[in-house]
Amino acid sequence: MTSTPPTLVESPTISGADAADALAAGTDIDLAALLAVSPQTADLLFREAHSVQGFTDEPVNDDEVHAAYDLMRWGPTAMNISPLRYTIVRSADARARLVEHMSGGNKDKTLAAPLSLIVAADTNFHDQLGILAPHRASGAAKFAADDEGRASMSRMNGLIQVGYFIPALRAVGLHVGPMAGFDADAVDAEFHADNGWKALLVFNLGQPAEEGAHHPRAPRLSPRQVSRSL
Repeated sequence: MTSTPPTLVESPTISGADAADALAAGTDIDLAALLAVSPQTADLLFREAHSVQGFTDEPVNDDEVHAAYDLMRWGPTAMNISPLRYTIVRSADARARLVEHMSGGNKDKTLAAPLSLIVAADTNFHDQLGILAPHRASGAAKFAADDEGRASMSRMNGLIQVGYFIPALRAVGLHVGPMAGFDADAVDAEFHADNGWKALLVFNLGQPAEEGAHHPRAPRLSPRQVSRSL
């Protein structure tokens, strides 16, 4: 028996206070009312947040970044391997070395941002199994012999943690400009040659400029467009 694919409807434009109504399109339930956090928190973390391209000169300190990691580290990963690592790029020398490997317009954005992070996955996550998963510590030797498996597992779980890290940075009041447009191999050779980390994304961090900080809000798909109930 073949299943009939769900009927898709035109996606509403989601913007600010209209987000809850748009997400609930096609239902008779106020989905926003089901949230366990306040509307202000939902706006801060998701509905009113943007990927920022232009920032003010207001500085970002390391403790703000560490506070965001301290929050997001409690999110789940497979076997609790927690492979996400980050390099804070602040000095002029380090910034120049990073910008060299950024693509196109990402060069100027990175050069002008108050702070940048190289967000990476640690392929040697198994070295921490005794701390993070004591009941699985005996598996470290098996991981050590499987370079390909470690690379795949660290990347997948690192990207899961990226999904936690962005709203965590927003939770401490920072705005994020995540970028995948860079030469990852060159960044790894430049910054990670001694530790086995593999670059996933570069984040620019700060407060949004008054003009040109981000593109207008684009539509999002509604729950009914992206789900099936079997």
